[in-house]
Amino acid sequence: MVATKEMGYDDEDLKILAQVGDYRFTSITDALTNDKIAIPEHPETNFDVQKFLGLLRGSISLTRDEKWRIIQAIPKLSQFQIDELQKILSDERQKFCELSPKHLLQLMKLEQKHAEDWKDLQSVMVQNASKQEEKSKVDEIRKQLGL
Repeated sequence: MVATKEMGYDDEDLKILAQVGDYRFTSITDALTNDKIAIPEHPETNFDVQKFLGLLRGSISLTRDEKWRIIQAIPKLSQFQIDELQKILSDERQKFCELSPKHLLQLMKLEQKHAEDWKDLQSVMVQNASKQEEKSKVDEIRKQLGL
């Protein structure tokens, strides 16, 4: 559907919509996955991990390092804290979705940057898992050698 002035858009809206094409906020991060993102055990809390990661992945207000720290802190968070964090992330997403088309170009650039950060976070997780596996093998060899 093509946006028109009759639909309530002004000239600036129409110009930006022409530039961004089919892009809408979240379309970039929604295309990513949560693969390789390991959530530590969290026996004290119950939540949909994939939904939580999707909200975290889509946040453009948190840096990569902040997202990493949140993931690592999950075992220490209470159910209330997890629920509140999900609500905040969901509200953030909704607010950005409701912005006028004038902001879409800016949002697209921000979302692209955060998508790259998410991919980088996935790589960091893979590297950490590999290091941990290597350390476990070394420890096992030492144990076998009686060291």
